[in-house]
Amino acid sequence: MQFKLSEEQLMIQQAARDFAVNECLPGVIERDETQTFPRQQVEKLADLGFMGMMIDPKYGGSGLDTISYVIAMEEISKIDASVSVIMSVNNSLVCYGLQEFGSEEQKQKYLTPLAQGKKDGELYIGAFLLSEPEAGSDATSQKTTAEDKGDYYLLNGTKNWITNGNSASVYLVIAQTDVSKGSRGINVFIVEKNWPGVEVGAKENKLGIRGSDTHSILFTDVKVPKENRIGEDGFGFRFAMKTLAGGRIGIASQALGIASGAFELANAYSKERKAFGTEICNHQIIQFKLADMATKIEASRLLCYKAAWEKDNGLDYTLSSSMAKVFSSETAMWTTTEAVQIHGGYGFVKEYHVERLMRDAKITQIYEGTSEVQRIVISRSILK
Repeated sequence: MQFKLSEEQLMIQQAARDFAVNECLPGVIERDETQTFPRQQVEKLADLGFMGMMIDPKYGGSGLDTISYVIAMEEISKIDASVSVIMSVNNSLVCYGLQEFGSEEQKQKYLTPLAQGKKDGELYIGAFLLSEPEAGSDATSQKTTAEDKGDYYLLNGTKNWITNGNSASVYLVIAQTDVSKGSRGINVFIVEKNWPGVEVGAKENKLGIRGSDTHSILFTDVKVPKENRIGEDGFGFRFAMKTLAGGRIGIASQALGIASGAFELANAYSKERKAFGTEICNHQIIQFKLADMATKIEASRLLCYKAAWEKDNGLDYTLSSSMAKVFSSETAMWTTTEAVQIHGGYGFVKEYHVERLMRDAKITQIYEGTSEVQRIVISRSILK
């Protein structure tokens, strides 16, 4: 077991760090305030090969390992979690799902441009449509239906909280095809945004990650060709669970980055701000806060790396990814709150960034499986 990054991984880290500082930091506060989708930044991510990092180069990807992906996610999330979640969904949920379970025809048609992040020179990214008004943590309670009509399915229903909802060109949609079979009657379909019957709902006005576009997506009698179903009939629920396990590594690394970014800001500020005649870093209470931050962040990083290593080595990473997500997300929430506290009144204003990181941290405890769901996954594993 190695605790040293390879030369290639160090290069990825530096490239991601440079991108975050030079491309994401300028205008990040304004994008947050105006809820502006970071199109220019995402297009440059695509140019760097970061939209299909773990995808085989024969399908337009970069062919990198999952640890490299975690490293890049951390660096970008330090600065702009809205950019990193767009990258995470495209990598972890959409591209991964297609590469692992899609047909060769589906890979050629959809995966290749998704992994490149562009098609015909235009932004081309995906979205993962699982959550519904009555199906969040309980993913088996799908109300969206896909009725088998012979050579096509007729798709009807509504999906909620969809990251990349308006900016995506392709949706992976989880839908119920046979209610009598329960979870075994669920399928997953590739749906193009511009098909008749697809409607994008209003953009959600969110607490955090405000630069990413989150929408409801409505389907009314959408004809989905049979060849756009992924896997055999009834594979949809297993597809969702297998894909989300990898997605949790992405969100765990996003939470890690948010926490790490807040720590770096708090550490630097503590050396500049004076109180009672000295820099506040000389006060033990601040030193202890920083020490606890650094320790929890390092533990989060190691959990993320372990889950990524297991994934790269073909091991079952379900438990590790859940542990990484629940611990990293709670570390992010705690660390950002403490970072605001260390900044005092300045932490409460936007120009110092930590209040935005605190708002961004909260969603990491909710999406791609709440902290409560992660604890269910963990407890089931350890109580076998």
